[in-house]
Amino acid sequence: MRITVSIIAVVILGAALSAWAADGRAISTSAPASTQPGASTKPAIILYPGSVSGALTHAKPVDLPEGVLLRCGELCLTEKDLSQEIAKGSPEVQGQLKKNKFFVLENMATGKLLLLAAKAEAAKAGKDISGKSDQELIKSYMAGRVGEVKVTDREVAEFYQNNQDVCGGAKLEQVRAQIEPYLVQQRQQELTSKQIATLGKQMIVEVSDPWTRDQVILAQDNVVDRARLSGKPSVVDFGSKGCRPCEMLAPILETLKKKYEGRANVLFVSVTQEQILAARYGIESIPVQVFFDKDGREVLRHTGFWPQAEIEKQMAKLGVK
Repeated sequence: MRITVSIIAVVILGAALSAWAADGRAISTSAPASTQPGASTKPAIILYPGSVSGALTHAKPVDLPEGVLLRCGELCLTEKDLSQEIAKGSPEVQGQLKKNKFFVLENMATGKLLLLAAKAEAAKAGKDISGKSDQELIKSYMAGRVGEVKVTDREVAEFYQNNQDVCGGAKLEQVRAQIEPYLVQQRQQELTSKQIATLGKQMIVEVSDPWTRDQVILAQDNVVDRARLSGKPSVVDFGSKGCRPCEMLAPILETLKKKYEGRANVLFVSVTQEQILAARYGIESIPVQVFFDKDGREVLRHTGFWPQAEIEKQMAKLGVK
């Protein structure tokens, strides 16, 4: 039984430690100014959800030296570094990466910032880290924060009930051994993402203000963000051809698109064609239906096939009749 389809794996960015969840339409923060030399004092930029919610969630937008995109202590990432990272991507995704440079930068920074945090914690505790690899340090650091994750029999049963088609008609006991570790992994990723999003509170992380503003605008040029900015509720189905539950949903989406025309957005996004957009929205299983209210806030995610009646119930909760 194939439950998950990894989207991140096709992107040469090491994005397994990063998720792009969204919980508000426009977030304006007033973070304190950086104390590093040369940093300017200005309020944080306004970022549309989906632009940043990982390691750079609490980064300070400042005026950095020309060519420098990110700075944190001795860590410095430049435009040259970014170009080299994008060049590692396959030809079919390089165009998408160039439209989502902030996403690339955040993924580049995630592991490096985690390593800084891990070393700082070890130094504070007086731990000897000689002989340990960077990966070992990061793994130990995150393990201390995420802890042991368990799922209940009820959670396993609920997932099975909602995704019986994905399970190929097998009985619960036949697929429990696959479902349980999948749910544990999902929970671990959620907790990991939350921890990563706090990195900017633990250290001063700065990003180039004018560059970031330009990249946020560029990254919004996609069907999902345009729908979220439309002022109407939206449901976005992330899927792919050849996926049975995705194909079962296709006629339902067409029906709902006509039913809600002018009142709500009903979209299908192919994760094979829009790999970076899917990665930005943290899609790791298909199909996934993501619901947004009229202000662009994500209010619900559902994994697997959902009957038309269930989707309409959720749309009704968003005020769409």
